[in-house]
Amino acid sequence: MLANQGNSRIFGLDLMRAIAITMVLAGHCLWIYPQDDSLFHQLLQLFGFFGVEIFFVLSGFLIGKILYQLYLKEDFSLATVFYFLKRRWFRTLPNYYLVLLINILIAGIIGYEMPHLWRYFFFLQNFKITMLPFFTESWSLSVEEFAYVVLPFFILFLGIFIKPKNKSKFFFWAILLLILLFIFNKLYYQYTTNNTTLDQWNASLKAVVLYRLDSIFVGVLFSWVFLNFSSFWQKSKYIFFVLGTVLLLFLFFSLGYFGLLIASQPLFWNVLYLPILSVAVACFLPYLSEWKAAPAVLTKPISHISIISYSIYLLHYSVILQVMKYGFPVDLQNRVGLYLFTLVYIVLTLVLSTLLYRFYEKPMMDLRDK
Repeated sequence: MLANQGNSRIFGLDLMRAIAITMVLAGHCLWIYPQDDSLFHQLLQLFGFFGVEIFFVLSGFLIGKILYQLYLKEDFSLATVFYFLKRRWFRTLPNYYLVLLINILIAGIIGYEMPHLWRYFFFLQNFKITMLPFFTESWSLSVEEFAYVVLPFFILFLGIFIKPKNKSKFFFWAILLLILLFIFNKLYYQYTTNNTTLDQWNASLKAVVLYRLDSIFVGVLFSWVFLNFSSFWQKSKYIFFVLGTVLLLFLFFSLGYFGLLIASQPLFWNVLYLPILSVAVACFLPYLSEWKAAPAVLTKPISHISIISYSIYLLHYSVILQVMKYGFPVDLQNRVGLYLFTLVYIVLTLVLSTLLYRFYEKPMMDLRDK
C-alpha cells in the first residue's frame, strides 16, 4: 500500500532531504571518535560534505519553482520580492537566531572564543573570508540566505534595463548569467590565491559565500526545466539518474586515477569541481521529484526526518554534541562507550529537533500567512 502525501509533499524530495541531513549528521559524528585513516572514516568525512551540497541544490530547486511562478503571474516588483523574502525569512530566520543565541550562551559558559560575533547576525561570518571558528556549521546558512536575496533582486534589477518579451526565457538567461558570474568568482580565486591543499580549499573556497551561490542557482535552473519541459523531465528521469551517478563516480573515485589532484590541478578543483558536483546532484531531481509516494512504513520516518531537518541541522553539532562532549566526556579507547555516546547523541538530536520544530519552527512558519 502506498501512502499518498497530498499535494504538498513528494516522497522522493523528502528522501533527498532526509539523506542529506543523515549524511551531515554522520559526518559530524566523527567528532566523537579519534582520528584515523580508515576508509570508513574518510567516507564519513565525504558524507558531511556531500550532504550540504544536496541541500544547496534541493533548496535552489524548491525556491526556484516558487520565484518563477511569482515572476510569471504578476508584474514583478519590489513588493513581489519582499513577499518572497518574507516567506523565506519566516521559514529560516527565527530558528537561526534562536539557536545562535543558544550557541552564544553555551560558548560563554564553556569559555569558547566568539570572534567578530556581530557578523553572525548578518550572515557575514563567511561572506568573503574563511569561516570563523564559532558555530561553524552556519556557513551553509549564509550561502542560502544570500542566495534568497541575490536571486530576486538580480532579476528585478536586470528587468529595469531589459524589458523581456518572453518572461520565461528571460528568467532562464538571468539564472544562467548568475551561475556564470559566481563561477567567474571562482576563476578570480584561482588566479589570486595560491591554493594547493584541500584544507585550504575547504576553508577559503568551499565555505565562502562569494564562491558558492552558483550551487543553489543550479537547482533553480533545473526548476525552470521542470516547469517548462515537464514531458521531457518525466521521460528523461532515468537518463539523468545515470548521468548523475556517472558524474559522482568520476568526482569521488576517479580523480586519483586521472591525476586530478589539487596540488597538480588547482584549476579543476578551484573552478570546476563544485559546479560539476552541483550538476551531478541536480541530475537526480527528475527521478526523485517524480517519486510521488512510497509504502507508509517508509513515508512516515522519511517525511518526519525531512520535516525536522532544518532543526536537526541547527542543533546537532554546536549545541547538542558540544554540550555532550563538554559535560559528559568519554574515554576514546572505550569503543562500547563511544557507541553508546553516539546512540544517545542521535536519539537526543532527533527528540530535541522534533520539539523545536513542533513548538517553535512550525508556529513561526505559520505567521508568514497572516
